[in-house]
Parts: sequence; structure tokens; C-alpha cells
Amino acid sequence: MPDTILSPTTALSPTTALETVTGPQAWYGRDVAGLSDWAITLTADDVAEIEAALAGAKDTPILEITAANFPVPGLAGRLAAIKHELLRGRGFFMVRGLPIERYSVEDAARIFWGIGAQWGEAVSQNGKGHVLGHVKDLGLDYADPQARGYQTSARLPYHTDSSDIVGLLCLKKSKAGGLSSIASTTTIFNEMVKRRPDLAEVLMQPVYRTRWGEVPEGRKPYYGTAPFTVVDGRVICTYVRSAVRKAQLMDVVPRITPEQEEAMDLFDSLANDPALHLDMTFEPGDMQFVCNHSIAHSRTAYEDYQELDKRRHLLRLWLACEDGPKLPAAFTGEHQGQTASGRPDGIKVPGVPLVAPLRAED
Repeated sequence: MPDTILSPTTALSPTTALETVTGPQAWYGRDVAGLSDWAITLTADDVAEIEAALAGAKDTPILEITAANFPVPGLAGRLAAIKHELLRGRGFFMVRGLPIERYSVEDAARIFWGIGAQWGEAVSQNGKGHVLGHVKDLGLDYADPQARGYQTSARLPYHTDSSDIVGLLCLKKSKAGGLSSIASTTTIFNEMVKRRPDLAEVLMQPVYRTRWGEVPEGRKPYYGTAPFTVVDGRVICTYVRSAVRKAQLMDVVPRITPEQEEAMDLFDSLANDPALHLDMTFEPGDMQFVCNHSIAHSRTAYEDYQELDKRRHLLRLWLACEDGPKLPAAFTGEHQGQTASGRPDGIKVPGVPLVAPLRAED
């Protein structure tokens, strides 16, 4: 049965004595780096099945591709196990070996969308209604209050996105840099509880964030949300410090307190600790998936090729999964809307239709 969104009273009150949280989400990078169970490499049979599904969906608009019309029965069991690992296990997984050089951008997008459709519903990632995202440097300035980091080559601090699962498919890698790093937000919470429980409690209170100018109907251009909530014994995290900093440019937003600044500094320092985070390289054809509620992700700055046709380019999906973990009510309240199945609905702006662009510039 799908989990439901909880009322605020179900979540742990910040007045409750804090304790560390156990479970598969509480991992350390140093412990999992040498393991092989968080990645698979597609076999020739897997690729043949994916290409057969692609051939059957060639004339289907990307937005209309579903699990039913993109069948991959031989992969179904492994994909179900991966989804369980994402939503109920460690929260991350890598699928390698898609021969990306065989496909046009459109065909790669169809394949990526078709695999994502086995798990959930793609939701909008920005105010343009993009349900298929492009992670590519468009020459924007990350310091701009309305610039999104994925459209720059800058280092992205550890953060979470606004969906149950975020997926990335590497089409082309950078000339240098662009390393992907992930960290367990459960482990970060636990370390804060051990070292500074007072600061862990600070992050269980709302912190105000900008909406980057992408404002849903009936909402303000900023909102407050607690980075940490403990729900049914599981840590649920939402954290975007760059959105907090840029919200401070708005006069109407409450000022960040010294305690909040110190708490976020500790969060960031823990995420950056090599003992906590796990580094991954992206090769063309790699697909990385993480659960936003239990994983914070980062990217190092990168140097790109001068030639336009060689530049780093990743496709991105935000997926809403009806069987995702229980969440605080704020996730589909003040934070964002909800899908028909009651899951976080990404970023929706009034009057903007959902689209799956095939160029990063669109």
C-alpha cells in the first residue's frame, strides 16, 4: 500500500529528546566505497531488451511513454529491487553500461524516460515545466539570485531536490572535474545529534528558502521548511543552502540567526567529510539514481571542452513514487504541491504546460 503524507503531529517535535536513527539509510562513504552492491552493469541482453522497447515507443511522444508501452520484462525484477533500495534502503544506485554512443539525444531521452517510468511519474524540475531536464553549463552566473546551479559549471554544494527520486543519465562528460558526490543525510543528522544536539534541533525548525522566481499558484516567492524531520523512525531531509542564502536578498524573509548559520555550517562540513560522503565518476551511459529524502548530492566544479559538441551534458529526471516514504505534510503543503497519488509534485508555475525539451537551451 502507498504510504501517506503525515500530519505535522506525526513528525518528531523538536522538543523531543533527540536520538540517533538506525537503518539502511545511515551509511558512511568509507564503508560503502568498496562494495559492489550499489551498482550494476547492463548486459548485452539487457541492452537488446531496452532497444526493443525503444523501437516500440519510437512514435510515442516522450510525455506519453509509460511502463506499459516501454516493457522491459527481463529487467523488471532488478529494477524493482533497485527502486526498493532507493526508497527503503541506502537510497542510491548506479546503472552502468548503456551504449550511449549508439543513440541520438532523443533516443537516449526515450530510454531514460522509459526506465524512469517503471518507478514513478516524472514531475517538473523548473518554472518552464521541464519534466526532462538538461544538466549543462549555459554560461549563467551562479551568484544570480534566479540562476539554477545545474545550468552552470560551478561547484554545487550538497543539497536535495524536490522529488522522491532524482535520476541522471550521462551523455557526455566534462574535460576535467564534475565529480559526483553523495552523502547520507541520516548519517549527517546522527553525527549532529552526537556532536551538537542543539544544532540538530535548530535544523528541525523552518529555514526560509527562495523559489528562484518559480512561484506556484497561490504561494509566496519564498517559503519556510525544516531541513530535518524524523518520521516513523526515519530521517527525512530537505536542504538547499544556496536557496537559503539567496532568500536573504528579500527584505520580507526572516533573517538567518547565528544558530541557523552555525547549524548549516556543521551540516556542510559533515557532508564534505571524506569519511561520510561517497564519490562517483560519471562515464557516458551511466545512470545514477538517488532518493532525495535521505541523500544529499554535490558536484565539483568542472572544466569543459571548447567544442560545443563535446561539452558535458546530463539528462535529469525527478520522479514522484506513489510508494515513497512517509513525508511531513509541509512537503506537499507550503513547500510544493502534490501529484494525484499524493507525492511531491516538483515545481509548477500557473499556465506553464509540462514539456520534455531535447535541447538544454529550450
